[in-house]
Amino acid sequence: MKKFRVNKTYKEINEKIKKGKAVVATAEEMIDIVERHGHVEGARRIDVVTTGTFAPMCSSGAFLNFGHTAPRIRASKVWLNDVLAYGGIAAVDCYIGATEVAEGDPLNSVYPGEFKYGGGHVIQDLVAGNVIRLRAEGYGTDCYPARRYEKNITINDLRDAILFNPRNAYQNYNCAVNMSDKTIYTYMGVLRPRVANANYATAGQLSPLFNDPHYMTIGIGTRIFLGGAQGYVAWHGTQHNPNVKRGKHGVPKEGAGTISAIGNLKEMSSHWLVGASMLGYGVSLYVGIGIPIPVLNEEMAKYTAVKNENIFTQIYDYSMDYPKGGALKSLGEVSYKELRSGEIVINGKKAITASLSSYYKAKEIAHILKEWIEHGDFLLGEPQQCLPSVMI
Repeated sequence: MKKFRVNKTYKEINEKIKKGKAVVATAEEMIDIVERHGHVEGARRIDVVTTGTFAPMCSSGAFLNFGHTAPRIRASKVWLNDVLAYGGIAAVDCYIGATEVAEGDPLNSVYPGEFKYGGGHVIQDLVAGNVIRLRAEGYGTDCYPARRYEKNITINDLRDAILFNPRNAYQNYNCAVNMSDKTIYTYMGVLRPRVANANYATAGQLSPLFNDPHYMTIGIGTRIFLGGAQGYVAWHGTQHNPNVKRGKHGVPKEGAGTISAIGNLKEMSSHWLVGASMLGYGVSLYVGIGIPIPVLNEEMAKYTAVKNENIFTQIYDYSMDYPKGGALKSLGEVSYKELRSGEIVINGKKAITASLSSYYKAKEIAHILKEWIEHGDFLLGEPQQCLPSVMI
């Protein structure tokens, strides 16, 4: 058992939040605090560090219940604005996935593979209050005789609307390049030939799981900022893999932890849930997530002062590694400080860098979450079980 000079509990911090006495810093602000005062004094001064990320998160979607019809229908097939939702749940429940593409798309597009609308856009339209065309088909039974149902709805017509994302907030992700002689179209964006550009996809030092690399405060029941409202970590996300190579202070150097997130879609905002069309690949959903990290001790103060220059990721050739499958071969490591500089050098060649995630919006999320906590509108949720980790 480690001995710390500073020890706080969730209960103590929540009591300070209720009284308006909690001291909160964003992950950016915490870097300066720890540099000036050290991590022990940082732990004494700061109670909560807020983080943020806003990026395309394909493994997202929503459970919707549109209520019983007259006559009743067992909706085995459901479409929302011509986007197929999964109906194999119950009579009038369905799940709309962020990456499902509308029927007929990309027909009549200017570019081959130009997907314009899909599940992510349906979710954005719902939270924006826009009218959605619901279409359902059933096979007909004695208790559910109707075979077809069609109606214009808004989110207010839904009995329930629950955002449930199986894999969000990837702790780290690849830097993608293209070493072939032709342009390729990927979920990491358009990659130009001969390593002309390099795309990456996290908010670096602001990103939630970088600020708690061993998931010591994040797990089932952690209350989070999700899509503009309060949500929760429901489980570890799919593909969660803590057993990866790590650098300074245990920060992973490749894809590692993920979370599964849940929240009330009816409380969320189209500012923080945004449908995305990715040329030549398909559609996705930009999701805004922020996780508050309680500074329980000086170790957490040290973790929450992580800097871009100490966060590294792997560079992969998407023209070779991803079509071929199997074990990926890294072309080298690069720090997020280098990536955010605008260009990096790979095999002696300069590549222009670009992020699929928005650092500006990640910063905005961290500040909103800070305000919620300072005003007593957001209490910490103590995890009932932390995300699976490795021994440290």
